[in-house]
Amino acid sequence: MAKPGHAWSRAPPPQEKAEDEEGEDPLDARIARTGCLEQHRELQECMAEQRDWRHCQPQLRAFGACMARRERREH
Repeated sequence: MAKPGHAWSRAPPPQEKAEDEEGEDPLDARIARTGCLEQHRELQECMAEQRDWRHCQPQLRAFGACMARRERREH
């Protein structure tokens, strides 16, 4: 059982709060910081058009490869 007072949620950090107030999607902001925003948007556009991720494999692979390159740079 959780201790009393541990069920509250913390306020987001000031940077995330500012992004929310400006109307920017926090997920887009995080992905933009990875350098993979273009690949992510291309994947989103394909998914919106095709409505089936299986038809968006090239975009999915490109986004995954971009994120993998970022992971390798960080480690």
